[in-house]
Amino acid sequence: MILLLIKLLISHSVGDFLLQPKKWVEDKRQKKEKSGFLYIHILIHTLTLLVILKFDWKYWLAYTIIPISHYIIDLIKIKLENEKNSRALFFIDQLAHLVIISLIVCMYEPHQIDLHLIYSFESLILVFALISITSIASVVIKVVMSHWEVEGNNDSLENAGMYIGVLERLFVFGFIVLNQWQAIGLLIAAKSVFRFGDLSRARDRKLTEYILIGTLLSFGMAILIGILYTYAIEHLGK
Repeated sequence: MILLLIKLLISHSVGDFLLQPKKWVEDKRQKKEKSGFLYIHILIHTLTLLVILKFDWKYWLAYTIIPISHYIIDLIKIKLENEKNSRALFFIDQLAHLVIISLIVCMYEPHQIDLHLIYSFESLILVFALISITSIASVVIKVVMSHWEVEGNNDSLENAGMYIGVLERLFVFGFIVLNQWQAIGLLIAAKSVFRFGDLSRARDRKLTEYILIGTLLSFGMAILIGILYTYAIEHLGK
């Protein structure tokens, strides 16, 4: 099952990313179903499937369903796409392709999902840890930092600080789970280097203290959650 899934994912990746130039994407957006590159794109997907499955005709359903569904999904995407929804449609498009691939795998190699594994202690504690690191930690830090009001440079991306905080906490959590504590120090050093330019230009002690408090809160919460998670896995899940 896993081998077939990997083969189909490689085929999809080659056809949708490696062998699809930007010029083809733009042409499909402009000409939609009249674009010749759309049909070349589907042909490439079909050929990659044939090659990676070694022209084994027991997979004839895969050779038929995946290219046809890919054409339909791509056509719907380019019909609906505009500047506002292009990012969302990209992920929806990829998710739809992955669903089709998963269904094909299940057709050829049925596999029963073990619900006990999904609802196991290890799975649930991981989900709770990830929610805590992303959503809960973001709200807690925002509430704590709201005690201070600092006027900084407004030339920044919308919600960039929140996304940076979430990503850095996920990295810290991953490093703790992998027992790579030294990598956390490297991450702190890297962030300090990037922030140094902003702080040196700002020459504002309040802004420096504000950023430092936020950073320490973010790293501190990630470390605490990571330690609690590893303790729970090692001692409470037995």
